[in-house]
Amino acid sequence: MKEFMFLIRNAGDQKSAHAPGQHREFLEKCEVYISTLKKEGRLISAQPVERQGKIISGSNGKWKEEPFTIKKEMWVGYYHILADDLEEAVAIAKKNPEFEYGTMASIEVRPLKMMEVTTGFVYPSMPRN
Repeated sequence: MKEFMFLIRNAGDQKSAHAPGQHREFLEKCEVYISTLKKEGRLISAQPVERQGKIISGSNGKWKEEPFTIKKEMWVGYYHILADDLEEAVAIAKKNPEFEYGTMASIEVRPLKMMEVTTGFVYPSMPRN
């Protein structure tokens, strides 16, 4: 199996648009989705990200730090999964509950590199639970 990253994007204020109780329902469906991926041996990790932080840029000691600001669309979480190929990873991503609770959700499905081809550098494996 190959490793893939799902980068979940959504409207910055999506939670505020939920009706009372709808956010709890969404979280429960996420728990089922995660539980299914675990049982299938496909989930490496998954987490939402907080809507705060910093954006850094620059190099050679000339750094610029900016506060993170909530935008119309932003990265809200990730899933690190195992799948046989890109098509299977996309099929898994399409089952994500994000798509049931708003029209702004998108998931970027990306294969992870295990080696840099030009140098032969192999990325060390992370321990798995």
